Amino acid sequence: MVQIGYTLMSEQTPARELVDYAATAEHVGFDYAVISDHYFPWVEEMGHSPYCWSVLGAAAQVTERLPLMTYVTCPIMRYHPAVVAQKAATMGVLSEGRFTLGLGAGENLNEHVVGEGWPPVDTRHRMFTEAVRIIKELFSGEYVTYQGEFYDVDSAKLYDLPGERVPIGIAASGGSSAEIAAELADVLVVNDPMPEVVQLFNAAGGQGRPVYGQLPIAYDTDPEAARERAHRLWRWSGVGGWKVMAELPGPVNFAAAAGSVRPEDVAGSLPCGADVDAVVRSVKEFADAGYTHVALVQIGHDQQEPFFDWAEKELLPALRRI
Repeated sequence: MVQIGYTLMSEQTPARELVDYAATAEHVGFDYAVISDHYFPWVEEMGHSPYCWSVLGAAAQVTERLPLMTYVTCPIMRYHPAVVAQKAATMGVLSEGRFTLGLGAGENLNEHVVGEGWPPVDTRHRMFTEAVRIIKELFSGEYVTYQGEFYDVDSAKLYDLPGERVPIGIAASGGSSAEIAAELADVLVVNDPMPEVVQLFNAAGGQGRPVYGQLPIAYDTDPEAARERAHRLWRWSGVGGWKVMAELPGPVNFAAAAGSVRPEDVAGSLPCGADVDAVVRSVKEFADAGYTHVALVQIGHDQQEPFFDWAEKELLPALRRI
């Protein structure tokens, strides 16, 4: 059975409400929750971007069983990998083993703020691989000294570690990243249903490990209102794929790039309205592609409460039958 998660979408939601939503997600029966780790929203209309690690610490205290996961953290620029390791280990302790560290190579949107420029993609992949190796080594609890191509670590040691090592998820979108994930990750993260990436991951040694995806939806009893909201807040997703999205530096650039994205384009790419069967079909596409986990994103933070009510009474029972 596919595990159904809830996305704490930090780009559209104030920090305190994110914590409340984590508690509600557990109450209504979601299997886990993921949270985005951004410095900026994708477009200005989304309007928020709190520090996800503070939210995670609070979420761990208002939930009891709900697994939590970053979806995903970039450990190559804005954060040094040694600091990411400490944050993740602390979350493992606070959540009593319910935390997974999801990692990815990041976007210019969030990483340019430290003023170091934005490296080309091949450099970023080398930086990312080196960063993950450092994090995994620090999770051993031993002293780590490291001198690499991109990072130095001087006698670092994590003193507060959970009883079991924090699992690591790695985001992939193609062959090279799938191979990196198969080598270094406990979990594969691929946003969209991409069976070819799952197959590459399995062929490279990842067979049997969890595969996480994410499905945006715009629940509303008024389908037209759902389509309007999806276009206003989610049009950035149609700017040309990850190779474009990773390079744009700010919300204004995403808005400009999405200028030709029409409401019908967005509505055609995700479920809009209150049709349970439409969501079931979309989740089944992930399941058929080999995914074990799918996190739902409800577009629009002002619609979360009616979404939770619908999810508890209608959507989750239907998804359990997949």
